[in-house]
Amino acid sequence: MDISQLKTIIHVAELGSLSKAADRLNIAQPALSRQVRLLEYELGTQLFTRHGRGMVITESGQRVLEHAVRIMAELDAIRSDVTGEGKGYRGIVALGMPPTVAEIVTVPLVRKVGEAYPELSLRLSSAFSGHLVDWLHRGVIDVAVSYEPELLHSLRVVPVLSEDLLLVGPAGLGLSLETPVGFRDLAGRRLVLPSPAHGLRMLVEDIARREDVQLSTAVEADSFGAMINLVQSGIGMTILPLAPIYDKVRAGDLCAAPIVSPTPTRRIVIAHSADRPLSPAARFVGEAFVEIVEEMIRRGAWIGSINAEADVA
Repeated sequence: MDISQLKTIIHVAELGSLSKAADRLNIAQPALSRQVRLLEYELGTQLFTRHGRGMVITESGQRVLEHAVRIMAELDAIRSDVTGEGKGYRGIVALGMPPTVAEIVTVPLVRKVGEAYPELSLRLSSAFSGHLVDWLHRGVIDVAVSYEPELLHSLRVVPVLSEDLLLVGPAGLGLSLETPVGFRDLAGRRLVLPSPAHGLRMLVEDIARREDVQLSTAVEADSFGAMINLVQSGIGMTILPLAPIYDKVRAGDLCAAPIVSPTPTRRIVIAHSADRPLSPAARFVGEAFVEIVEEMIRRGAWIGSINAEADVA
């Protein structure tokens, strides 16, 4: 039994398919299949039930999976415990962020990292959370700032922030950060929202269904820049966190108001692959992000609450 076999069990169980796991891990499918067979032979039990649509983990396999997840977590803890602090980090850390987070965090993060470790470079990528998770699995990025992804055994996830969403409109509409708007008041307003597959859209529509509120989406736009341009042009209003539009609201280019009864909130996390060690440099970048968020909340540029136990490990 070795670590590669345990990694294989985690990914095959999660995806329900040898071919999908092979694609994610960039390993030939026959080699992956052989790892599973060898482990089953060694343990003397069947770990998966094979059928035409994929593989389903057995009861014995589920017990092995629970051990595998704990073992991978312990390996990660060992790396964290013995990593020396205060070393001069260098090289490149690949970081992925959603567009709304990248809009406000990119510049202060690059400055903070550069001031602390001039020889450490950042490779920044911006994408929706689903793409970020896929990139983590494939090793395209080292660490991701993401809106809370699906809980997966193959990821280590640290909650950082629960942020409130606001109603955002063009300048002169009269929205104020001091005057909340009830969620029911969104009914009938022309909204500019992402497509239905986007997490923000699903969140808003889920609340609308629960509150029996009929939303009117005038335009669907999966580009943050396009959404802002459409709102500024008077096409409609949108729903966003304050952080990425803070400067535009202060400058009077947009106006915004808190949404209440209920308040839409979503959680931001830092995630990395459970299969690969998080380097000390990548851990530092994650911690720097948390410090920037804390500072923005203190000065009112980000509305939400920080997780008191946000510890990137």
